Amino acid sequence: MLYSCCSNSCLQQLSLSTGYSPDLRVLNMVRLMSMSYLGIVVLLWSLAVAAMADNVKYKDPKQPVAARVKDLLGRMTVDEKIGQMVQIERISATPDIVRRYFIGSLLSGGGSVPNPHATVADWINMVNDFQNGSLSTRLGIPMIYGIDAVHGHNNVINATIFPHNIGLGATRDTDLVKRIGAATAAEVRATGIPYAFAPCIAVCRDPRWGRCYESYSEDTKLVQNMTDVIQGLQGEIPKGSRLGVPYVAGKDKVAACAKHFVADGGTTRGIDENNTVANQHELLSIHMPPYYDSVIKGVSTVMVSYSSWNGKRMHANRDLITGYLKDKLNFKGFVISDWEGIDRITSPPHSNYTYSVLASITAGIDMVMVPNNYIEFINDLKYLVKNKFIPMDRIDDAVSRILRVKFTMGLFENPIADFSKVNEVGSQPHRDIAREAVRKSLVLLKNGKQGSEPVLPLPKRASKVLVAGSHADNLGYQCGGWTIGWQGFSGNANTTGTTILTGIKSAVDRNTEISYMENPNTDYIKSNNFSYAIVVVGEHPYTEMFGDSSNLTIADPGPNIIRTVCGNVKCVVVIISGRPVVVEPYLAMIDALVAAWLPGTEGQGVADVLFGDHEFSGKLSRTWFRSVDQLPMNVGDPHYDPLFPYGFGLTTKAVMERSMSGGMVKRPFVLGVLVSLFISLSLSQIL
Repeated sequence: MLYSCCSNSCLQQLSLSTGYSPDLRVLNMVRLMSMSYLGIVVLLWSLAVAAMADNVKYKDPKQPVAARVKDLLGRMTVDEKIGQMVQIERISATPDIVRRYFIGSLLSGGGSVPNPHATVADWINMVNDFQNGSLSTRLGIPMIYGIDAVHGHNNVINATIFPHNIGLGATRDTDLVKRIGAATAAEVRATGIPYAFAPCIAVCRDPRWGRCYESYSEDTKLVQNMTDVIQGLQGEIPKGSRLGVPYVAGKDKVAACAKHFVADGGTTRGIDENNTVANQHELLSIHMPPYYDSVIKGVSTVMVSYSSWNGKRMHANRDLITGYLKDKLNFKGFVISDWEGIDRITSPPHSNYTYSVLASITAGIDMVMVPNNYIEFINDLKYLVKNKFIPMDRIDDAVSRILRVKFTMGLFENPIADFSKVNEVGSQPHRDIAREAVRKSLVLLKNGKQGSEPVLPLPKRASKVLVAGSHADNLGYQCGGWTIGWQGFSGNANTTGTTILTGIKSAVDRNTEISYMENPNTDYIKSNNFSYAIVVVGEHPYTEMFGDSSNLTIADPGPNIIRTVCGNVKCVVVIISGRPVVVEPYLAMIDALVAAWLPGTEGQGVADVLFGDHEFSGKLSRTWFRSVDQLPMNVGDPHYDPLFPYGFGLTTKAVMERSMSGGMVKRPFVLGVLVSLFISLSLSQIL
């Protein structure tokens, strides 16, 4: 009876729950025990097995990561391994689903939130609920939760929203992007999330692409430099670390994701998810180098692009994913698909899903963002493994990479988020960094009509100032896409920040009257005797294919506002956009022109520079075309004839001016060093 209880049911259950197989000598000792000692034996056995389970290698943080991975992998069933390769959307998940299918990862897509007004605590509780489902599995492998934190923790209300990457490219400031990465990581971690789908390291070669603002530049070298953001997100890799091995420094850092592999910024006519036509030299010299740098800097994951290269879908491209990224660049983190990315291998999408699973996993994708039909994916992958269409070695490679990242980032030791960092979200130090980034990202394109005095910096003391335009008092417009919702928002109600209008009001002298009218008419302008006007117009928010544009025009009624205001009063036009837009038809009537890109929540940074508290220092991170007929046109092209060339930007310098009280205050003056609009600049001259 004792033998039956302890050796069969009890011991089997203990073995299943811990992964530990009892020694036969111990089992024989149990057989010899008398019935009177049954309770004591079972208790002691339970304690012993529990202690042994706690001492297994994969649970011991003192063991090398490779040893922990090998130990855990050897304990896993096929179902547990396949589960680790699955990432599902939170809206399709429950803690029980995570437990039952051994799900390795969850995500929030754009705008996917615990509730419409979710607090930081709501985020933490949601993530922890899912995590408890993972920890209740046989082996207790924690899941990793991911989110698109592409310019700050942009899904979360009241988080700091930094300028989009096109603006950061204009700063040329790698230290700044490191600090932005660190601030973003702190805010993401504060909500219990350890994984950010950032940075986008696309080299955008055509501004008609709807994701161009996610790219730092058209210039490969500049994009390479800006991959320093990875060191902010993950921490700087220790000296002597093996190249290609993922690294995450601690509980205030996140696993980063370099995306989208590869050449997503080179598609024909800038059409999202389209085909990039390029020879191998162009691929390796223009689009691939930022991945060299990302791998060297220890990036944890790489996301594959929806696009194709010379007709072959990247999600099925084994030569580039396995042959180049993993084998040649020696990338040791894991490769993740994009949202339903494997479905797009076939046309129409999902028309032969079993083939898509086979092609993507064979190509080298390790984790698949399903994100909803996880049961179909799991069943198809199990079928392909069982029937040896996909070798077990490929599954083990994928799972080993996923586990390596989880061990490296300390997820096994700290799987549950706490509330100790809730005040990081939207904190003043982070907003200060964002405001600095706005100041440094502004590019001064024109300052005064020919033969006239410079307009900028604007005087703070003026009798009456007109502020006009649809983007002057609209937090959603100045943040752009990937903010609160996937496609962004309009208005000031959805999060916390400072609009450009509010920044202007706080910057001017208290006796200066600010009049705001979005679309004033000529009579209104002439009857009010304004000292000058500030017009803020641009694009409306968009993401991905919804931002693809064949005309790149300023959104209505922006052009009419420019004509009306600038035709009747001295004006500064501030363009809010994710890329260069058509401005040549209005340029002659504009007194001063500023490219402010998509500055994020800290609109005060725009006013800081307009009124001379800080210098203009930004340089174009991409060519400003004359007309869309010239596109694609990038620096170095033989047909290069831009309105403003890559690297262009007028500068100002701080000087001293006597204040009303008699003291001295800093004011900048225009250096007047103009870059020729007709000479193609070399990279060494620009940087």
